[in-house]
Amino acid sequence: MLTFIGLGLYDEGSITREGEAALQAADRVFAEFYTSRLLGADVDDLEAHHGIEIEVRDRAGVEQDPEPILQAAENGDAVFLTAGDTMISTTHADLRVRAADRGIDTRVIHGVTAETAASGLTGLQNYRFGKAVTLPFPGLHESGDVPPSVIDAIDANRERGLHTLVYLDIKVDSHRELSALDTDDPYMTADHAAGLLANDWEDELAVVVARAGSPEPVVAADRLSALAERSFGDPLHLLVIPGELHHVEADALESLAGAPESLLPTESDR
Repeated sequence: MLTFIGLGLYDEGSITREGEAALQAADRVFAEFYTSRLLGADVDDLEAHHGIEIEVRDRAGVEQDPEPILQAAENGDAVFLTAGDTMISTTHADLRVRAADRGIDTRVIHGVTAETAASGLTGLQNYRFGKAVTLPFPGLHESGDVPPSVIDAIDANRERGLHTLVYLDIKVDSHRELSALDTDDPYMTADHAAGLLANDWEDELAVVVARAGSPEPVVAADRLSALAERSFGDPLHLLVIPGELHHVEADALESLAGAPESLLPTESDR
């Protein structure tokens, strides 16, 4: 059996009870933290809390050389851990397919995701989100500050009245990649991202969600140009570019995120 378990968003206590039980029953436990990670706990914290040993794999060790994981699942019960949910933004469907092709039973135990947290914390309705995008560091691509694919996706969502969830780049597994950036911080911050997007949508409303899943998350709504001038503390951060707002969503952004009234639809617009 190969069981994929999402650890949730913040620390060693964010996992579900079902996931915790599967961890206790596993013969071997693998994990990756190159797509995302828990900011409230490291590997030592997870091992101590759950009484397990974790074998951390880098990107190549999961995508190019998954054999140790598959062999462990053939010979016993193996678990594969990621932050968030293993089959959403940190998708590992390829590993699951490889296991199934070898006759290995698989199971997915879901965890809370940034997508659901963004909806819950901002008050924006989850079914009104369109295609999500990831905003990469400019130093890691050759398409200007913001790749055209990101701009096109946001514009397409806006034309349909849909919100856009913008994941912010994380580079934690490559010193070479970090050397290409004009920063020592491997986590893109929301103010940095807002500054990049303000080149195309300077005065548009956006919402920052910082440290979702932590005891004290931050949610702030304002113009992109204004958000670019603020600091939102420790990672992880993400941005939401709202589309058309239902009156309940507008009220939520004003009450929960401090959105300026001037950026929200008026009663006549509703």
